[in-house]
Amino acid sequence: MKIGIIGSGRIGGTIARRLRALGHDVTVANSRGPESLGDLARETGATAGTLEQAVEQAEVVVVAIPLLAVPALPAELFEGKIVVDANNYYPQRDGDIAELLDRSLSSSRWTAEHLKGARVVKAFNNIQAQHLMDHGRPSGADGRIALPVAGDDADAKRVVMELVDALGFEPVDAGTLDGSWRQQPATPVYGTDRDADGVRQGLADARP
Repeated sequence: MKIGIIGSGRIGGTIARRLRALGHDVTVANSRGPESLGDLARETGATAGTLEQAVEQAEVVVVAIPLLAVPALPAELFEGKIVVDANNYYPQRDGDIAELLDRSLSSSRWTAEHLKGARVVKAFNNIQAQHLMDHGRPSGADGRIALPVAGDDADAKRVVMELVDALGFEPVDAGTLDGSWRQQPATPVYGTDRDADGVRQGLADARP
């Protein structure tokens, strides 16, 4: 697949490395420009590009940037795209966002409202980057870590769940974007490396 990755930090860089190892055509963009991505491009074979280059030809776009930067993304560029929201809201970094502080909106719903027309799916936000890099296992393997995947578009969610599986993790359908708060920070599944049954239980046990 052609996959664009917005953000080259710990999660964005790790996803780029893992997807390139699977043979996907990956273009990475960040706020500093393509020239800052030379090392990652040489290491992985990914293309260092602009935001437009990463998104325009992509079948899937992974957004892994500080949440406070999401409103600056040009929404029209993401129209119709499957967008994987790997972000989390951290008030100490992102500032006070009223709807997120009181959890009247999930952070993914907030992101989807900024990227009108995108097919937003929440995934990869609850696992540590090093575990995402190192702990993938084949389907059916004992101790396979499960990752929750939430979204409103069934086909987009299926595509993302297939990517999760290919990366060596068990995809668990976590419901809609409005319910994706159940995999946000300070919930049972956040950073806990549960198996599929454990993730389902953790999602059920989450409290606002």
